[in-house]
Amino acid sequence: MIWFTSDHHLGHASIIRYTNRPFPDVQTMDNELIDRWNAVVRGADVVYHLGDFCLGPRAMALPYLTRLNGRIRLLSNPWHHDHSWLPKKEFGVMPDWLSASKSPIELLPPIEVLEFPGYGDGRYPKPVVLCHYPIARWDRSHYGSWHLHGHCHGRYKVPGLLMDVGVDATGLFRPVSIEEVAAEMQRKTMTGIPACIRNCEERHLGIEDDETAAPISIEKMAKEGRTA
Repeated sequence: MIWFTSDHHLGHASIIRYTNRPFPDVQTMDNELIDRWNAVVRGADVVYHLGDFCLGPRAMALPYLTRLNGRIRLLSNPWHHDHSWLPKKEFGVMPDWLSASKSPIELLPPIEVLEFPGYGDGRYPKPVVLCHYPIARWDRSHYGSWHLHGHCHGRYKVPGLLMDVGVDATGLFRPVSIEEVAAEMQRKTMTGIPACIRNCEERHLGIEDDETAAPISIEKMAKEGRTA
């Protein structure tokens, strides 16, 4: 099983107030977040963490990792809250950093693109773009690729095939599975994706970048009942 999550803010007492989390104190929050993670993630599962794992030094972060199941892959960059404990400009497997499943933690670049054949169209796999921050236009978005992000704690709501997988955004306070992501993207496709994106996905139009698409005026969009 493959899981995605972000924005745990372990050890960060003020996040309870900032995001209205239902925990009385930071110790209770940390324990509950870890318990909810381990309730769904098994030892062989892969978990992609998109950042803001822990607000504190490495001596605080590594013990948290040892309590969490799975093969954990963490987006690493110098901008989010993990900068205080992550190594600078270093990616790859960290053999001395182990999860509860005894799997070494893997540090990934700030943007990672995955591909899932099982969610593709039979010809091409489904690209899934991971980044801590939401991106306005991501790799192959015009072909219906998915974008998963964190950072916003559920406060960034725009149309498109993107999803905030942070623990506050989902309200589950646990990682979400690839199946749950697929279900949310299907819901968005049916209810809220602009027609231009749907057409690109269904007809595989050869739009490579913004310069190749004819501009649409705000006035024309208003007449058609569309929003910018």
